[in-house]
Amino acid sequence: MSKLTSVCVYCGSRTGENPAYERAAQGLGEALASSNIRLVYGGGSVGLMGTVARACLDAGGKVTGVIPRFLEEREVMLRRVEDLVITDDMHERKRRMFDEADAFVALPGGIGTLEEVVEMITWAQLGRHKKPVLLADIGGFWGPLTELMDHMIDEGFITQQTMIRYLITEDVSEIVPKLRTEVAALSEAALEGDEETLERL
Repeated sequence: MSKLTSVCVYCGSRTGENPAYERAAQGLGEALASSNIRLVYGGGSVGLMGTVARACLDAGGKVTGVIPRFLEEREVMLRRVEDLVITDDMHERKRRMFDEADAFVALPGGIGTLEEVVEMITWAQLGRHKKPVLLADIGGFWGPLTELMDHMIDEGFITQQTMIRYLITEDVSEIVPKLRTEVAALSEAALEGDEETLERL
């Protein structure tokens, strides 16, 4: 049985149009801190990224920020984060975030957020890891994505053998309990993933 000690949160570098998105980021940051779970995130101080990180820090939580050198200024690196990792490129950033986390959560965001969470779902589909991936469906934000994936199943591009698995909730208070339950069912080896294959991804 494994213990949930860190969660990677993917989210937008903007706050979006719905105030519920920022409230969710605030609530998730506080929930991680109160549960003594380290936040791993993209290192920026703007948008939902900044909100979730500041909320976690303000509540006494631990935060690891991972940001590529070329985004230091664009995403305005959050200097309050003591554990701040600067990478050479996006590939190194994503791999480092993967290595640092026991699970992944996608809050609302743009193309970058979509790409990051879909990549984690894809790696799981390919059998490279078993870390849980959760869509925080705030205000139905991820509905179009789940509809698209259902459409892919209906059209025969995703089969029973290649079925994708992810968690989903609209309630921020359910995120930590859901992830804890999933991680507890995994062995330490399963949580780490297939290192040899991950090196080639």
